[in-house]
Amino acid sequence: MKIVATEIPEVLIIEPKVFGDDRGFFFESYNQRLFTELTGLDLNFVQDNHSRSAQNVLRGLHYQIQQPQGKLVRAAVGAIFDVAVDIRKNSPHFGQWVGCLLSAENHRQLWVPAGFAHGFFVVSPFAEVLYKTTDYYAPQSERSILWNDPDLGIDWPLNGATPILSAKDQAGQPFATAEVFQ
Repeated sequence: MKIVATEIPEVLIIEPKVFGDDRGFFFESYNQRLFTELTGLDLNFVQDNHSRSAQNVLRGLHYQIQQPQGKLVRAAVGAIFDVAVDIRKNSPHFGQWVGCLLSAENHRQLWVPAGFAHGFFVVSPFAEVLYKTTDYYAPQSERSILWNDPDLGIDWPLNGATPILSAKDQAGQPFATAEVFQ
């Protein structure tokens, strides 16, 4: 496993060691001991989630204001552009974002800590996304920030496509008025 730093130090790209031959491949998608050793994070994942989305679906930017969730995200099928936005008011990176391509081919994962909004855009014909969370889903505390908020300026790789959004994401809050972490 290799840890790749991003522009926001708490957000990490994890690259597993992949063993492949003409039969296929094998890799450990998660090893708690190694993850803790390399990141210094001793986490307790309590929930695994799996979503399937069509091309051009954009999910996000989501977070839970109570019961904030850290997320370890990967694309098991297809490819997504995955984004983490720092919404911790006292952070030197408040309002900044990082994004990376996660795909079945590159096997990368993104660690999105609690205190960040998260979203992704499907760039392949479809994608299946798997992610572990550090707290349980709490719909009453879920919030959404507008995916295209100009204050954030996220450079989504739309390539001329119109994102397909849920009603919840269409009604996301502008970053300037969104409830954030203190």
